[in-house]
Amino acid sequence: MLKIIGVIPARYESSRFPGKPLIDLKGKSMIQRVYEGAKDCARLNEVIVATDDERIFQEVESFGGKVVMTSKDHPTGTDRCGEVLGQIDADVVINIQGDEPLVNTEQLEDLCEVFNDSNVSIATLGYTEVSDEDMYNTHRVKLVCDKNGDALYFSRSAIPNAERGNTEEIRQYPFRRHIGLYAYRSETLKELVNLAPTALEKIESLEQLRWLYHGYRIRVVDTNIETPNIDTREDLDAVLKLL
Repeated sequence: MLKIIGVIPARYESSRFPGKPLIDLKGKSMIQRVYEGAKDCARLNEVIVATDDERIFQEVESFGGKVVMTSKDHPTGTDRCGEVLGQIDADVVINIQGDEPLVNTEQLEDLCEVFNDSNVSIATLGYTEVSDEDMYNTHRVKLVCDKNGDALYFSRSAIPNAERGNTEEIRQYPFRRHIGLYAYRSETLKELVNLAPTALEKIESLEQLRWLYHGYRIRVVDTNIETPNIDTREDLDAVLKLL
């Protein structure tokens, strides 16, 4: 049986929404809601918050969660997960976004399940009911896959180009929006954190393009479960309505 751990990277500083892990979501902080949602997944052997901020550290301890202090120098959540892996043995690490307070157990279980395929080294989720609004919203990441369900590309732009009219091909194409849960085999994660940033990654501001550029495959697990993230204060209003 694979040992699978969930790591929730959480930093206080954010260019678009500083302090968002500690915002109140109807009586609980966002980081507490993410942690409790992840703990509901029976397939996870352990759930850990990885932060670089004493305020978040104390908040997690206050509700009885497990938390570790990590470096302030990590540019991505993947790097923060890599530091945690240096302290804890695991076969698979799931990077659970700290700004998705409605994290769903079924989605986590689907990610765990896909690693029964020995060919999978990285996995993520694709939401299959994409609205026109999300398609052209640069805060929402879109993706396209190959015939095996592996990602070809991720973008903040609308992909594939759907402006050619209402053709039969467009009506049948399974457009996907990316849900930012990543899972990695531990040996793969150790390699990813040593890769140099790439031009594509910088243009799109999407770290997963670094992995694709260097030849890693990312298996995409389709889901029809919506788990909105909070990037802006407008996103916060939408999540509060769902709660």
